[in-house]
Amino acid sequence: MRAPLILTAAGALLLTPLAAPPQAPAAGAPAPPGGPEARGVALAAERAARTPIAFGPCPDEEGLPRSLECGTVRVPLDYARPDGEQIDLTVSRAEAAGPQGERQGALVFNPGGPGSSGMLFPLVGIFPEWKRLASVYDLVGYAPRGVGRSAPLSCRDPREKPDGSWQAPEHPTEKHKAERRTKAEAYARGCAERGGKRLKHIHSLNNARDLDVVRAGLGERKLTFMGASYGSYFGALYAKLFPSHVRRMVFDSAVDPSPSRVWYRNNMAQSAAFEKRWADFRRWIARHDAAYGMGTDEAQVLAGYRRAREKLAAEPAGGAVGPAQLQAVMLRAQYYEDYWPSHAEALAAYLKGDPQPLVNLATPLEEGRVEAENARAVYTAVECNDAPWPTGWETWDRDHTRLARTAPFETWENAWMNLPCAYWKEPRQTPMDVRVAPGELPPTLILAGERDAATPYAGALELRRRLPDAALVTERGAGTHGLAGGPNACVNRHVEAYLIDGKVPARSTDCAARPAPEPEAQEAGTRAGGSGPARPRAAGWTPAAR
Repeated sequence: MRAPLILTAAGALLLTPLAAPPQAPAAGAPAPPGGPEARGVALAAERAARTPIAFGPCPDEEGLPRSLECGTVRVPLDYARPDGEQIDLTVSRAEAAGPQGERQGALVFNPGGPGSSGMLFPLVGIFPEWKRLASVYDLVGYAPRGVGRSAPLSCRDPREKPDGSWQAPEHPTEKHKAERRTKAEAYARGCAERGGKRLKHIHSLNNARDLDVVRAGLGERKLTFMGASYGSYFGALYAKLFPSHVRRMVFDSAVDPSPSRVWYRNNMAQSAAFEKRWADFRRWIARHDAAYGMGTDEAQVLAGYRRAREKLAAEPAGGAVGPAQLQAVMLRAQYYEDYWPSHAEALAAYLKGDPQPLVNLATPLEEGRVEAENARAVYTAVECNDAPWPTGWETWDRDHTRLARTAPFETWENAWMNLPCAYWKEPRQTPMDVRVAPGELPPTLILAGERDAATPYAGALELRRRLPDAALVTERGAGTHGLAGGPNACVNRHVEAYLIDGKVPARSTDCAARPAPEPEAQEAGTRAGGSGPARPRAAGWTPAAR
């Protein structure tokens, strides 16, 4: 879904394992019957079990603290040819902090994206919300294929400044559309040229297969996994492919796995949901007019935002922040409610003549070019390889022009992010029909915010329908993306009860929304233009520069 995301140092994830004690480490459990890929997974898992991940100090290049250990696990580039080219996936770990006898195994986390790394995830153990989980689980993160040091992919020279425009029209002209089509085609061509023969093997089915090899390399007979956002999608694929390998699974901010919606329709549904979330943010700003002075209703706030766009189109703030960067900053606020105070203050300050808070917020989205390009490249490869996409511009133009009439905020920017898939030359996967029979899979846990825009709530309902033994915990009236380990104690109790004690809540369980933020609740660093409070997040990522 939506733009590639980069895990931040403060970001990470939550929760723990099953009622019964973990099985003793054993060789990789047998893979389900199937074609050559299934046999390739079984062989790779057996190898990984025989030669477990050798954890030691993390390489200096990872930039990780000494409290973490790192290692690698080897997986086939092509599971249909398990003896062919191999790639190494990097893995990080913080061992369980509690007594050895209470250890329940490894909790493996993926933060989504596609294109995000989970290497920083084990750091969440320092936060109070994660203490219980960190005491009984080894917290394990990893970089999926193509990400970070795991056979990294790029589609253009990451040292070059992204060629994105300062402009981001909500209703683009034909000239602007033609320019963006040219850029999208060039990006797809760059992926093919730089990715070579590896490109076609970066997709969700292989991410699910890799996860089973990671499981075996950790010495785990069965997998305890938490997948946030996109991580919930290939986690669901794993559950379908390897139901007998599942111990416990948490799907946080779940993606709709319907084959017909992967990924073109899911992205359009996301754009529609962001329009509603954008309105939520504007209403919040209006309720705090005394703090921000942007008006007492959302229409006045929207008018102020559009004035800022016009002003930035004529003269970018700090020489680098135009309408596109403003839109990216405001989009980030729609992922996390605790960003609302700092982002509202930056917009209000700009309208009052002080551009610095906005520049400070936008700058991190424009930095880290190597990481941002890597994230975007993997995002593009996974989404384009995963499923068929419309190849005719007429379809894209018709669908997005229609949607932009009611959802102008994000529709076209989302379309440009995904348009390289219209020009993709690699073979497309057929999306798997994720559906299991009652009793085929152990009980799993789904978390969802009712007004989450990045993964609209309908996706969680659909995933629960397809996993008949799953329970859905809904944070009502809230839209923060990624709930585990956040400030909602009700959600965290359900996660801990499931992961630590194996207790599954009712199939439909509600938690009240956490209190909305207050303007005065900002941290000092946020007022100076920081990127927001350093709270652990289930998703653990923020939107990267386009």
